[in-house]
Amino acid sequence: MVKVLVTGGAGFIGSHIVDFLILNGYDVVIIDNLSTGKEKNINSRARFYLADITNLDEIESVFAKEKPEIVIHAAAQVMLRKSIEDPVYDARTNIFGTINVLEACRKNNVKKIIYTSTGGARYGEPEYIPVDEKHSLKPLAPYGISKHTAEHYVHAYFKIYGIDYLIFCFGNVYGPRDDPNCKRVTSIFSYMIARNEVPVIFGDGGQTRDFIYVLDLAEFIVNSIDKNPIQRLFNLANGEQISVNEIFSLLKEISGFEYDAKHIDAIPGEIRDICLDTKLAQTELGWKPKTDFKTGLRETFEFIKENYS
Repeated sequence: MVKVLVTGGAGFIGSHIVDFLILNGYDVVIIDNLSTGKEKNINSRARFYLADITNLDEIESVFAKEKPEIVIHAAAQVMLRKSIEDPVYDARTNIFGTINVLEACRKNNVKKIIYTSTGGARYGEPEYIPVDEKHSLKPLAPYGISKHTAEHYVHAYFKIYGIDYLIFCFGNVYGPRDDPNCKRVTSIFSYMIARNEVPVIFGDGGQTRDFIYVLDLAEFIVNSIDKNPIQRLFNLANGEQISVNEIFSLLKEISGFEYDAKHIDAIPGEIRDICLDTKLAQTELGWKPKTDFKTGLRETFEFIKENYS
């Protein structure tokens, strides 16, 4: 059995990756500090270590004991607004934390790392839509800066130490196990509506994002482990612009919620519109998301309603 270590394996995205790994017969190790991850997300067939990627000694001890062949690095500070409030914490987690993971990979002869990056915040305000991998990089927020900066380290460790890699740049991920405390629009709207509270929309609500269902994403990542494309960095999303107002409207339809949303000022550092070009992933890796947005949003709402309301 190939051994795969997943950082952030108790989190929203990471726990789904772990589940698909186990379904596909991999031997799985999880590292998570449970700052946003949940114990209930941990697959009982994986070995779990409570450790923080910002602590090199902690993660090196896990790597030395387990000797994984593959690492999927999903642990991160993922909240854009938190990165604006505390850019030092954001950089410590996303840049130095990634360097620590890479160092542990280097010292323990890991063959390959899959790094999960952002497909929206790294590009900044788009010069054209859909945004492909060749688009210029002008991130507006510390989160986009930190996630992209770590990509350079991943590439450098390949060039210097021979650690193979793939980088996946996600659209806005949504779906079951999302935590409303992370303030992603689909989960926080679902949470408030499930509690019969009025959601807050920043700005006019016309801003658009490109959403990707977490189960489609996790399954694809696991199926890509053995692939060795010429290109190593790929956008992953649905390639569809959906506005915040549309999300709220769909959730009203799904839930029967009767009230209008409250609008307040937009947040500096957030881009207005984004949509990702995924042709490269389609051609090189066979990317083809299965879940339409309304179906995925319904699943998200039902999960939030059952677990948080």
